[in-house]
Amino acid sequence: MKERIKSLFNSRFGTNGVLYASAGRINLIGEHTDYNGGFVFPGAIDKCIMAEININGTDRVRVYSADLDAYCEFGLKEEDAPAEQWARYIFGVCREIIKRGFVVNGFDTVFAGNVPLGAGLSSSAALESCFAFALNDLFNDNKIEKFELALIGQSTEHNYCGVNCGIMDQFASVFGKKDHLMRLDCRSLEYEYYPFDAKGYKLVLLDSKVKHELVDSPYNKRRESCERVARTLGVETLRDADMAMLDAACDRISDEDFMRARYVIGEKQRVLDVCDALQRGDFETVGRCMYETHNGLSHDYEVSCVELDYLNDIARECGVTGSRIMGGGFGGCTINLVKDELYDNFIATAKKKFNEKYGHEPVVYPVVISDGAHKCEE
Repeated sequence: MKERIKSLFNSRFGTNGVLYASAGRINLIGEHTDYNGGFVFPGAIDKCIMAEININGTDRVRVYSADLDAYCEFGLKEEDAPAEQWARYIFGVCREIIKRGFVVNGFDTVFAGNVPLGAGLSSSAALESCFAFALNDLFNDNKIEKFELALIGQSTEHNYCGVNCGIMDQFASVFGKKDHLMRLDCRSLEYEYYPFDAKGYKLVLLDSKVKHELVDSPYNKRRESCERVARTLGVETLRDADMAMLDAACDRISDEDFMRARYVIGEKQRVLDVCDALQRGDFETVGRCMYETHNGLSHDYEVSCVELDYLNDIARECGVTGSRIMGGGFGGCTINLVKDELYDNFIATAKKKFNEKYGHEPVVYPVVISDGAHKCEE
């Protein structure tokens, strides 16, 4: 990928730039808790967005997406927003940096990635983090703090891409550390690294290659449900709620909102339980919590789909320690914690059964926990 980007950059712009990269992410546990002020437990992975960038001495940004074979050029004022959705991620990062009083001038860039699209691995956050990190380095002498880089990516989603997301994806892309997961408190933004040394186990993603396009915005609707319940309970976010409070207010909460909140409150505790279990080397508890999360996401939060539920069922049948839907939902991946001796049979069985039922095999992505945003070595 690096050589491809360098060749395209030189042929298109006639010069060379600096290479930057930022990773996609997995999240072991803690789904849809970030915008509820709770805890998440992500890690950066060995799939990334990579960009070559060179300052061009103008007030224009010239962008070529190698994967889309698409070119876009735009200015740096608010009214210069490009129509192309993919380019708005880069434009939004530029604008959010400028709005914070920092500098962005014109540049040329070619970017590509191997973060699978639509698989719940946060390719958009990887793209935002790559450019936020790079523009901080190129134009601002790295004066922007790393947390602010993550917030710049989040604000880009909110203000330019129409997704009212939490902070987890951008945080993981910026702060990722090789061989470590991170527990992030999404309210205080305090975080702690946890070594992920799962000897005897493998982490693997099974991508259903399914993405159900829905006419409304289910992500934003889930968030609105949580915010309504928090207001009813008199708390800032569901982080401050417990099941006793929720049960006591059930007559003032719709059945749908009640289910959404029940999942979030349970998930909040599961993250903490998994952190404790990992410190003890207790992967059976980790796996049990993963299955509980899947059940909650499927039945209470209703963001799963039949294909992901089927992959989860296959994991149970094959004795997989833990399995759950990962990401926003309605398609994408399951994340699976598998004992080494069960791995080959699980993968073969999942491919065979899923193909028989849905006409194609799931794509297998073994996970390596890696570093986040960085300047690439030449």
